[in-house]
Amino acid sequence: MTILPYALAICLGAVTISMLFCLIRLIIGPSIVDRLLALDTLFLNATCLIVILEIYWASTAMFEGALLVAMLGFVSTAALARYFTTGHVID
Repeated sequence: MTILPYALAICLGAVTISMLFCLIRLIIGPSIVDRLLALDTLFLNATCLIVILEIYWASTAMFEGALLVAMLGFVSTAALARYFTTGHVID
């Protein structure tokens, strides 16, 4: 008997709860910086969720999707931070 499915179920629950907390912070964040950090953490949690589900389903079809979510999360966070600090994204 292996413990891997139980560990993955616990990880799945923890990441889901973390995503819920990030969504709440994204909605009610008192400042724009809090909302931006919550969005970045939400992208990171989505990437982790995809990887955990892929390990749980014993598949390799969604690793590219996880990589795309991570890259889009980084680029969008950098672009939004630049926009909120300077007022424009591209010089």
